[in-house]
Amino acid sequence: MYKEVSLTEHLHEYFGFDRFKGEQEEAIKNVLEGNNTFVLMPTGGGKSLIYQLPALLMEGTAIVISPLIALMKNQVDSIRGFGTADNIAHFLNSSLTKAAIQEVKEDVLAGKTKLLYVAPESLTKEDNIEFLKRVKISFYAIDEAHCISEWGHDFRPEYRRIRPIVNEIGPSPVIALTATATAKVQHDIQKNLGILDANIFKASFNRANLYYEVRPKIKPEAQIIKFIHQNHGKSGIIYCLSRKKVEELTETLLVNGIKALAYHAGMDAATRSSNQDKFLMEEVDVIIATIAFGMGIDKPDVRFVIHYDIPKSLEGYYQETGRAGRDGGEGKCITFYSYKDIQKLEKFMHGKPVAEQEIGSQLLLDTVSYAESAICRRIILLHYFGEKYEQDNCGNCDNCLNPKEQIDASKELVIGLKAIVEVKEKYKAEHITNILVGKKTAAIKSFRQYTLDSFGAGQGYDEHFWNAIFRQAMIAGFINKDIENYGLLKITEKGHAFLENPTTFMLVRNHEYKEEGDSSEAYGAPAGATSGDPTLFAMLKDLRKRTAQKLNLPPFVIFQDPSLADMSIQYPTTMEELQKMHGVGQGKARRYGKEFIQLIRQYVEENEIEHPLDMVVRSVANKSKLKVFIIQSIDRKIPFEDIAAAKGLEVKDILTEVEAIVNSGTRLNIDYYIDMVLDKEPQEDIFEYFREAEDDLIETALAELGEDEYSEEDMRLMRIKFMSDMGN
Repeated sequence: MYKEVSLTEHLHEYFGFDRFKGEQEEAIKNVLEGNNTFVLMPTGGGKSLIYQLPALLMEGTAIVISPLIALMKNQVDSIRGFGTADNIAHFLNSSLTKAAIQEVKEDVLAGKTKLLYVAPESLTKEDNIEFLKRVKISFYAIDEAHCISEWGHDFRPEYRRIRPIVNEIGPSPVIALTATATAKVQHDIQKNLGILDANIFKASFNRANLYYEVRPKIKPEAQIIKFIHQNHGKSGIIYCLSRKKVEELTETLLVNGIKALAYHAGMDAATRSSNQDKFLMEEVDVIIATIAFGMGIDKPDVRFVIHYDIPKSLEGYYQETGRAGRDGGEGKCITFYSYKDIQKLEKFMHGKPVAEQEIGSQLLLDTVSYAESAICRRIILLHYFGEKYEQDNCGNCDNCLNPKEQIDASKELVIGLKAIVEVKEKYKAEHITNILVGKKTAAIKSFRQYTLDSFGAGQGYDEHFWNAIFRQAMIAGFINKDIENYGLLKITEKGHAFLENPTTFMLVRNHEYKEEGDSSEAYGAPAGATSGDPTLFAMLKDLRKRTAQKLNLPPFVIFQDPSLADMSIQYPTTMEELQKMHGVGQGKARRYGKEFIQLIRQYVEENEIEHPLDMVVRSVANKSKLKVFIIQSIDRKIPFEDIAAAKGLEVKDILTEVEAIVNSGTRLNIDYYIDMVLDKEPQEDIFEYFREAEDDLIETALAELGEDEYSEEDMRLMRIKFMSDMGN
């Protein structure tokens, strides 16, 4: 088996370490004794050593089953770095030529190779199975074993075929290793691999050096750029869910002077590998990646991990954040959260088998619960993995350092639950929210739901509040979404009990998760118009009023309140900087900007204000293909329904994009479409209303002109026409 020398001496001989971490030594002894082993250790806990050291000491070759080619290469290079001969470790996968595969097989059969890394797909090939039958196998190590479980965050069906193939090749002890597994996932792994008898070695999931923070997803690019500039020269990873967003964000960071590279599965293998190496060799500071990046990457000094999009599960989140601060030093984990992203992930699940949808839905609910909670992030994370955190305040997460305000919303929850009952549990949250705030949408009109007791019962609050009520009621177990029926809200037994006997229901209030580009923020709603510098904001409003009077236009046509608010925060003093402000594009800046820039420049000089240049984010030219597509489609007079269908969107989404285009100063002629949906007389009435109006709020316009006469869509279309004709 192995020489009677202490394991610590072997550890030093092969790896240069003087002592083991945590339960490493006990786990290694268990492997050396030929037992099945289950290892659950967080990223950076030293899992790899648990199979690497025994493999070097035992007779035969250890077969290491690993999911990623990049991970295998990294591990093999690492082992070769400790040894004297390259053939001590090899990998066998689709990236090798026939000649290279033959060379690997010869080294293994000659007994020169102690660790052979194999992808699960390669393991299933008949010629590889026949080859491995001729090899003396010391043990099988299944790395990233959570891939076996459908409840895991990175399920791979081929992983569930490992046990039958192992039986065919010839049984040997099995080691399963993972950084993230709940009790449910752990049992699933052991059962599938046939190692329910395995000795289990678990390390604590608490990474005390990691700081956890969840931020509202408002202008995330600007927040990210500012954060990276403040942490200049530090290594970081940014995770996005889509390849497209990876590419866009990489471009944005590059034009803002940040050394960054992209990494995703759509790139060719050579580029991916090169980008990964440049990150490891510190030629670039930041990698922007899909979740394909980072598994097993041994870079100890990653100082921040940012999630541009919230992950699909807390296991995925924990593993990805775990790539920060592996050397025990600083590690900042910042996540941008918008419930819209959760809804997108829910949409992706539609059409999948019901069992898969149910699992995915539960994992997402756990993620929402984490994001919207007011309690210590560590308590939630460790509880999720079955570990109790004894302290109330960790002192290293946003909720502990800046406690959130909570209010008792039991009365409001009763109103919400009654509305679900009144519509016989046949609608989604969005529709029920519209009923509560008294919004006469087309669907509510057609079903005459404005006659319900619940209609307008929640008018004291906006849609954001009611959406938060429903989400947090879901987290608390009072309601759930019917997966098979497109997410209709159903009341649970616990919810019915609450209705009969209401108790305290604490709602996290001061973390307002507004969506990016939310219309309430973009069109003069009070929440979107809070100014940074109240004196400058007032001066800008006066200038806007004078300009409007001179041009005989309503003030909101010049610049809307959120645009002035942004100016009062960021102090733009050049035309280029002004174009980066909220709702200000090239056209508007050129037409009205000169006097505003002069006023701000003078104000900055007189008050000796330090101009925060880092706040101004440079955007990539022609960034939005959707906007270009919409402008071209409108030029060709294509109906909005067809434009929306071509992009898999709804008409209201196209309206929001068109509003943003027009408000930024681009002139669009949508008369052809308005003439299709609205007669000339009502067009004139609405146009005249906006000419005389004090603000451009749709709610005010509907109240003035009559909600029974016009729809919200009518008003939005005419507001677009008015802004385009009069302002651009």
